[in-house]
Order: sequence, then structure tokens, then C-alpha cells
Amino acid sequence: MNAETLANVSNLVIPTATVVYALALVSHTIEWAGSRTVAPATSTEDPVLVGAGVVSTSTNAVRTSADASSAGIGAGSGDSRGSVGSAGSGAVKAAGELGRKAAAASRIGVLLTVLAFVLHFTGVLTRGLAAGRAPWGNMYEFAITSSLAVAIVYLALVKRYKLQWLGLGVTLVIGSVLGLAVLALYTPAGPLVPALHSYWLVIHVSAAAISGGAFTVGAMASVLYLLKARAERKAVDGVQMSGAMRRLPGSDAIDGVAYKVLAFSFPLWTFGVLVAGPIWAEYAWGRYWGWDPKEVWSLVTWVVYAAYLHARATAGWRGRRAAIIAIVGWFVFIFNFVGVNLLVSGLHSYAGI
Repeated sequence: MNAETLANVSNLVIPTATVVYALALVSHTIEWAGSRTVAPATSTEDPVLVGAGVVSTSTNAVRTSADASSAGIGAGSGDSRGSVGSAGSGAVKAAGELGRKAAAASRIGVLLTVLAFVLHFTGVLTRGLAAGRAPWGNMYEFAITSSLAVAIVYLALVKRYKLQWLGLGVTLVIGSVLGLAVLALYTPAGPLVPALHSYWLVIHVSAAAISGGAFTVGAMASVLYLLKARAERKAVDGVQMSGAMRRLPGSDAIDGVAYKVLAFSFPLWTFGVLVAGPIWAEYAWGRYWGWDPKEVWSLVTWVVYAAYLHARATAGWRGRRAAIIAIVGWFVFIFNFVGVNLLVSGLHSYAGI
């Protein structure tokens, strides 16, 4: 295929991937909506299968009803005992059915995300082949590449840690970024700006994109940590936890996921942005560091995540305070990616990097 055909394929596949991500988002929304209505278990011994999105139901309701009936609580007739037991059994069956539906919606959402990822990857690949270079020479290309990195990080974590519960946030972010790229940032495939002709471009931008994907997943995990920790605190005070919150892992487990993802991305960002970036800047502009707005905000992003890791390692800042820092770091990263390019003039204004 020639360059024009490859470009057309990319222009068709990227919007298609956006639609499939939107369908995955709908499926995960149904999953969470179904989880909200699942009846709570009456015993802490009953497991919650958070990885598969299945909320197990308790048989304690039946046992409690039977015990109460045999003790003469309520009405003393055999019919009464039967009706109480029947009600408890019905509640258990209904909760189990809702849990199975939520699990099915979760699996469909993940499968749709995999399909969207294949289309997304095809669109990025054909864009690069059409341009005859790495597909990240402008904001449109960096948007479709960095959102692909989010999908890669998420799907890798789903396979290893069973993190389907992140699907709603992941598909929302990826779908939004791709939609914005197609509608507002699109640029026809073409040659690079002369200053970008360097193999350091591939090192610098690929590291930034993968780091950005990990920052995004870490931020979403941190948001869910705050919600889960709040629900756990209320549960201690006797407030019933919603089904959606019960299907999440414990807050400590979510906090651990966020930490692992950010601990992986930080050294990658350090090398790709603060080491490879200045080397490339010296090649392109004749200086390693010039306090360009993009360089400054890249450094600010690094400082925020360095503070996150340092606080956890030395001051014991786990949980809520660490999660807030992680979320702030993600907003700084997003401003670095979008705000600096759109609002501030600098040497990086021609590209999304």
C-alpha cells in the first residue's frame, strides 16, 4: 500500500477504535450499575471476587432466618418459617443473578477493550508507515500514541493482577483522548519539522508516552483508593457499603497497585524526559536546557512524582496523602501535555512533546 492508502486506513481505524472504546465504556458502566444493586453479604467470611467482577452472595440470610424461626421469633407457625426462609433464599438468588450479570458485563467490557486496542494499534502503526517515521511528530500523533500506552499498561495489569475494576476509568480516558484527537487535533500525515530528525525523538517520546500511560492508570487507581477508603471508614461506623464499593479490592490493595505503577513509570520518565530530552535538545537547538515552558513543566511533573515516592519511602505517607499527590501529579502531566502547547508559546509549540 502507498502512503496515501495507509493514511486513509489510519484515518478510518482510529475513529472506529474510539467507537469500540465507547462500547466498552457502556459495558463497564452496566457492570458498575449492576454492582450497586447487589445485596450486601451478612458475614465478613464470604469472599468478594473482585478480580472477576463477581460479588459472591451470602447464605447467612437463610441461616439467620431459620434460626430466628426455630427460636420462635416473629410468628410461631411452620408457614411463617417457610415464608421467612423463602424470602432469604430469594434475596440470595437475586443477588447472585445480579453478580453474574455484572461479571458478564465486565468480561464483555474487557473483550471490547482488547478489540479496540487492536484497532487503535493498527491506526497508530499505519499512521507511522504513511508518514515514513515514528508516529509522534505533532499533538494528534502524540495523543493517539499516549492513549495507546494507557491501553497497553491497563491490559498488562488486567492479565497479571486482574484489574477489571479499572476498566470504566480507562475506557473513559482513552475514548475522550481519541475523540479530542480526531475532532480537534487532527493533522494530515507529513514530514517532520527539521529539528525533530533524530533517533533521540523515538527514545524521548516513547518513554514519555509510556510514562504518561502509567501515570494515568496510577491516578485512576488513586481515585478509587480514596473512594474505597472512605466507604471502609463509613462501614466501621455502621453505614452500609454499596455494592460498587464492595466489588473493589481493599483500599490497601488498591494503594499498592497505584504505588507499583508509579514506581515503574518514574524512572522511565526521568530517563526519557530529563536525560534523553536534553540530549535531543542539544542536537536540535544547540543547548541542553533552556527553561522552555515544556521543559519547565516536565521538571515540575518529575518533582511531584519524586515527592510522591520520597514521601512514601521516608515519611510513611501511604494512603490518602499519597493518593492526593498522585492525582495532582497526573493533572500536572495533563497540563504539560495539553495546556502548555495550547496556552504557552515555546520551542515545543509545534508538537505535543
